[in-house]
Amino acid sequence: MRPQGRMRIGIDAHAIGSQTAGNETYIKNLIEALAAIDEENEYILFFTRPEVAEQWRGRFRNFRVWVVRPHTRYLRIPVSLPLAVWRAQVDLLHVQYAAPPICPRPIVTTIHDLSFEHLPQFYTPRERWLLKLAVGYTARRAARILTVSEYSARDIRATYRVPPERIVVTPEGVSALFAPVRDWERIHAVRRRYGIAREYILSVGSLQPRKNLVRLIRAYVALRRRDDELDHQLVIVGKKGWLYQDIFRAAQHAPFAEDIIFTGYVPEEDLPALYSGATVFVYPSIFEGFGLPVLEAMACGIPVITSHSSSLPEVVGEAALLVNPYDERAIEEALQQVIWNEAMRRELSERGLRRAQQFSWKRTAELTLRAYEDVVRRVRASERAASAQAAGASR
Repeated sequence: MRPQGRMRIGIDAHAIGSQTAGNETYIKNLIEALAAIDEENEYILFFTRPEVAEQWRGRFRNFRVWVVRPHTRYLRIPVSLPLAVWRAQVDLLHVQYAAPPICPRPIVTTIHDLSFEHLPQFYTPRERWLLKLAVGYTARRAARILTVSEYSARDIRATYRVPPERIVVTPEGVSALFAPVRDWERIHAVRRRYGIAREYILSVGSLQPRKNLVRLIRAYVALRRRDDELDHQLVIVGKKGWLYQDIFRAAQHAPFAEDIIFTGYVPEEDLPALYSGATVFVYPSIFEGFGLPVLEAMACGIPVITSHSSSLPEVVGEAALLVNPYDERAIEEALQQVIWNEAMRRELSERGLRRAQQFSWKRTAELTLRAYEDVVRRVRASERAASAQAAGASR
């Protein structure tokens, strides 16, 4: 029996090892930060990949791993995950986006953004239908919704008519791994690994329509055509997501195609050197709940160009150059301005470093733990009241 007041928290960790960019980065860093601040409560981490689970087994004294099979979401979410929750006897289950439709314990969900609600054309019909159904249902029944920006909090309230007291903003952080790399041998080694031969413009994110990479490629080509002195390469880092065919077509059919490099998935340990070696980081995404690569780039001291839409102005503050993501000429002009203006690059770099210091995974974990405690306290109070009422009725 657990000591009174102690919690047993279940966390759906299936994204770890999936190479799914933001979702994997979020849950991995949250777990590590919770372990650093909380040695009192118990945590059960629900993995789907046995080889990944083994890497976490015994890593933290009060964290246990549990393998949930099969991996496919069509059986894991409605069947095997709630069964594991029941067997593990956790006090609550923390998921990202979609929870089991029937779950024996209260749900805390992290919803990063609602892009599938506002930009349905950027998703396959099946994916769009599944997300709208599962996330909407989860949001309406979750005990708490965690989200990563004030922008997303307002969006969730308006879209799903969720009472504001059930939504908690827990901004993401930046790992200590992301810091300026001054070792040029390390930078050159990483550049050689990914076939980068010259100075380069960098973009990081999964390959999907929402990241607006087709317009970035067109802006890059227009800039190279207009500016004979500029010979930077364009390096696009990220795993294939969905509906990515237009991105590759835009690159293959473009002039300077040989200077557009797709690295595919890059392990986290290589990213700081890639960021630090770039002339400028560009993130022209159309819609973001937070935009973690922007924060990582700022933490590495690289000047940032990003969109003036959704949550991105909230994240970067005054530390980045903002552009209209639908305006290719605006992206092109911002690139030229930053590349050729050394004083601007230095100023954006300094502002970005200061801005990145305001975000930490420790703070994310503290706010998340507070949400867990509030949910469990309310559940236990309700159970005590029901028990007392039942006892009174039996007299």
